[in-house]
Amino acid sequence: MLMKALKITGITLAGLIGTLILSIQFMNYHPEPLEEMEVHCSADAPELQPGEQLKVLNWNIQYLAGKSYVFWYDVSDGSGKDIKPAASEVKKTLGEFIRVVKEENPDVLLLQEVNVDARSTDYMNQVQEILEGLGPEYACHTSAYYWKSDFVPDPNVLGSVGMKLLTISKYRIESARRHQLTMMPMDIISQQFYLKRAVLEARLPVSDRNPLVLLNTHLDAFAQGTDIMEKQVNEVKGLLQSLDEEGSEWIIGGDFNLLPPEWDRSQLHENDQVYYQDTSEIQTLFADFRSSVDQETLNGPDQAQYYTHFPNSHIVEKPDRTIDYIFYSAGLDQKNYYVRQQGALHISDHLPMVGVYSITE
Repeated sequence: MLMKALKITGITLAGLIGTLILSIQFMNYHPEPLEEMEVHCSADAPELQPGEQLKVLNWNIQYLAGKSYVFWYDVSDGSGKDIKPAASEVKKTLGEFIRVVKEENPDVLLLQEVNVDARSTDYMNQVQEILEGLGPEYACHTSAYYWKSDFVPDPNVLGSVGMKLLTISKYRIESARRHQLTMMPMDIISQQFYLKRAVLEARLPVSDRNPLVLLNTHLDAFAQGTDIMEKQVNEVKGLLQSLDEEGSEWIIGGDFNLLPPEWDRSQLHENDQVYYQDTSEIQTLFADFRSSVDQETLNGPDQAQYYTHFPNSHIVEKPDRTIDYIFYSAGLDQKNYYVRQQGALHISDHLPMVGVYSITE
């Protein structure tokens, strides 16, 4: 009888474990290494022409949470106590975001941390809200999830998450793909619920040329003690090299979560120094490709005007580092580049970066 009871108990336990595994599988996003993404374009979207200038705005919008909070993940000493922004704050920040974009009037937006159906932002579809706020002039868009789950059991989340890369264009987008990046090493259960970082590729047709390829990304954070940043940077590098080999011009923008090469991290508050290595993994991209701002300038006396990150903190009171970048291919000319601070410091913990590029005729 005892052996029979133990056998029944074992079968029941195995069934419960199997049910749990299936439930975790179904409630989480499991992307393929390479996936075609849906493109939404109006029928009259114009086609980019050789010689035209393209104004690009890159911005991690921090899911429109604003700057009134220090969230639970923001500081390494655990002093961040906020869980979610108020709905009223998100709506106000959306309006401020739209104001800045309309003032800048870019042709292309590369946005990170755009929430869709996330409990933390009251299930707002921020893709839809942004598109409605910008209006029909922005004829095309594509997006890709890099965090998606019906329920994350972390006490600071306890609900659904949905976070996207979003690329918006006044010009026609002919196709889009999502490139999965290597995931953070962790136990198999935790990894199911964790962010799945990616690169979103969008191809803009150009008359009598190969398409112009726009790449949008947000690399990992909190990666101390792992080689994940090196792996993800090398994957980005391989993607850019493949575009060079096919003869396509490209622009990549994003939140790389890495300091410039040779940048002295002792400039940061001690709570934030722990997030970075002495040797920045991004140095290989600076060595092989064109950056919107060169390494010498980012380490020079005027470096503060290129800071892109204004951390949510009880201590840091102004932007204090560069961790977001734009790189571009050799066949493009950069006509202008700046990081906008005026009227934007209260919108996100990142600042909008603006570059103007032309395809040589």
